[in-house]
Amino acid sequence: MTGSADGDMEIYDLKVTVDRIEGRSVCGMATGDSFELTNSAHLRLPDGRHFCVYALAAVLPFLAAKQRDLAAGDWLAQDSHFACPDPEERLVMKVERTCRRRMNSADLT
Repeated sequence: MTGSADGDMEIYDLKVTVDRIEGRSVCGMATGDSFELTNSAHLRLPDGRHFCVYALAAVLPFLAAKQRDLAAGDWLAQDSHFACPDPEERLVMKVERTCRRRMNSADLT
């Protein structure tokens, strides 16, 4: 089945930002560091910046759900903060929806 030219589904682009670091930054990241997830699966970092792979691994399982509409009572619809697993760092990230776009589900895997 092929989606229409206007798209047959809606999905959100996301921005993941380091909201705070409550310990010591062992990965070299700072408050405000971020990445964007656009067009369903395009991960973009600002030029010259990095994002810790362990912090990314902590938030990654939730991103597909945050890209979609969720039931009002779903905890994930209400919560937008996620923590890196490093106990020394205590890095907290915030996931924000930046825009909503129509896409063809047939174009996605």
